Amino acid sequence: MAKRDYYEVLGVGKSADPATIKSAYRKMAMKYHPDRNGGDSKAEARFREATEAYDVLRDQQKRAAYDQFGHSAFDGYGNGGAGGGFSGFHQGAGGFDSAGFAAFDEIFSTFFGGGHRGQARGRHEAASGENLRYDIEVTLEEAFHGSTRQIKVPIYQPCQKCNNTGVAGGGEAVTCDTCQGVGQVRRQQGFFSILRTCPKCHGAGEIISNPCRSCGGDGRVQKDKTIQIKIPKGVDSDTRMTIRGEGHAGLRGGEAGNLYVMIHLTPHELFIRKSNTLTLKVPIPMTTASLGGDVDIPTLDGKLARVTIAAATQSGDILRLRGKGMPNLQGRGSGDMLVEIEVETPSRLTSQQKQWLTSFAENEKQQNPRVLDFANRTKQFLQKK
Repeated sequence: MAKRDYYEVLGVGKSADPATIKSAYRKMAMKYHPDRNGGDSKAEARFREATEAYDVLRDQQKRAAYDQFGHSAFDGYGNGGAGGGFSGFHQGAGGFDSAGFAAFDEIFSTFFGGGHRGQARGRHEAASGENLRYDIEVTLEEAFHGSTRQIKVPIYQPCQKCNNTGVAGGGEAVTCDTCQGVGQVRRQQGFFSILRTCPKCHGAGEIISNPCRSCGGDGRVQKDKTIQIKIPKGVDSDTRMTIRGEGHAGLRGGEAGNLYVMIHLTPHELFIRKSNTLTLKVPIPMTTASLGGDVDIPTLDGKLARVTIAAATQSGDILRLRGKGMPNLQGRGSGDMLVEIEVETPSRLTSQQKQWLTSFAENEKQQNPRVLDFANRTKQFLQKK
């Protein structure tokens, strides 16, 4: 079943501010939390759905990606648009990344007075960069021969002015005095104890006394980056290529994420591909089908192959050219090419040709055993009625 729109899930408009989104999620979490609904599976599903929606809409970068690409922005193997494009996404157990768990912690603590994972987060460490996805269209010829492409991706790269530290000259990162380096603060509301992201350091656990003006203290800036990718022989639609370290740069020296390139093959005007087998439909004249002969056909390597048509060939008959299909992606041999015969009946006849065919028809009845067999079986069927 298709996912519902995240804004619809939380019951807010697309222009809703962060406070409205947070308030809507809190109400839903209070209502549908499993511990308040006695193991009701529907309530649990609504709770997970709301948490997933909040996880995306609470984060500016994720929300921007969702607004532009929808749910496909977060598909690790997804069916994103095949026109060539990118989207950032996170991966994590159960469909939630670390930010998702933080959102869950915030509400979970409302009921139990503590974090979901049973302990506070430690002092901020350099965070790894997000993974990126880029969808690319590849022709069948490119998949056959292999090719090299250059793609331009808007990506967060290490800030050169602060050397990816986020700190300008003379500055330093000091422990946040509001959360004492934990990155979260606890607030008591009646019987409930709510654990929230620290408003001063925004969860980092540290405050930079003199943040770099170029990157605002993140240690990275967004720029277009040209990346060269190698498309291997035999690649097929929905193949995912992993280019390690070419995702977003990490925060303040963190490890870079990965770039996942999703392959989409464009339809070919002649060949139909299924796995490593190529099929080519070849029309031949009725006379060649009857008498036999040679026909030249194209192969995907740009050459011509001559095939012999046996006498009395029928429409739908298939000839096999071994090793003329797609190369194996693992580099071991190639598939076959199937030539499917389509016998073409002439549609424009001269008077003399019509006379020839009329004369031929008067003498061909015994030369068409399949026609006679069908007539006999039809007669037997009708006699049963």
